[in-house]
Amino acid sequence: MNRFRRYHYLLSTLPTLEPIGSIPPMSKRDLLEQVAGSIGPIDTVRMILLSDDLTQYEALLIREIKPDQTDLAVLSLETGQNEPVLPDFLYAEDRTEEQGNKRLSVDQIWSRYFHHAALVARRSQSNFLQAWIGFEVGLRNALVAARAQVLDLDSAAYLVAPELADKDNDYSLIISACSAASNPLAAVEVLDKARWDWLEEHGGWYSFCADEIEVYAARLIILHHWRRILSDKHKRAKTTVE
Repeated sequence: MNRFRRYHYLLSTLPTLEPIGSIPPMSKRDLLEQVAGSIGPIDTVRMILLSDDLTQYEALLIREIKPDQTDLAVLSLETGQNEPVLPDFLYAEDRTEEQGNKRLSVDQIWSRYFHHAALVARRSQSNFLQAWIGFEVGLRNALVAARAQVLDLDSAAYLVAPELADKDNDYSLIISACSAASNPLAAVEVLDKARWDWLEEHGGWYSFCADEIEVYAARLIILHHWRRILSDKHKRAKTTVE
């Protein structure tokens, strides 16, 4: 079976993704297993899913969530005593350099992630993954710049992998809508809807190529992000009532 037919078959077996706020039709681990079983673009899909794992790992580091609240696909918290949670490429060569500065450490982890993802994109000849990295890095740094301006800080110290950002993308409308949001949850919704819309534009629908499967993975992590948000919101509301 050639690649076109394999990808056509894989896509035909994946459940339809509904808009943001809908229940994800499958887990991220299930997607990984299906892609691997169909000899699909496993390296690029794994990199995309890893971004959601890292978002949760960051929340763990700053104690926003507990280990039992995570929904990981690539990373595992069940490691041996001396085994690292993160893959080697996300650590500094000299790991002692990051001790004592957790915020800087997190930014450096994200920088290494995006650089490694760009390497995977080149090796896999994935146009979508390369474009997705450019969009995500650009959006992330546009938010950093806006927040630094409000706090009268130098944004240069907080930018992540700026050389990978898509310089042609205008994020001003997204940042304005985010800044005007009535509350933090509404701001997150603005950002994820912008991501969803961008993915719609870069879907490669009915091309039955790797791009379409990678877009599916990127949309799936948005749905899982909102499943966690709505689940947490429901739990807090229930606790308040009780």
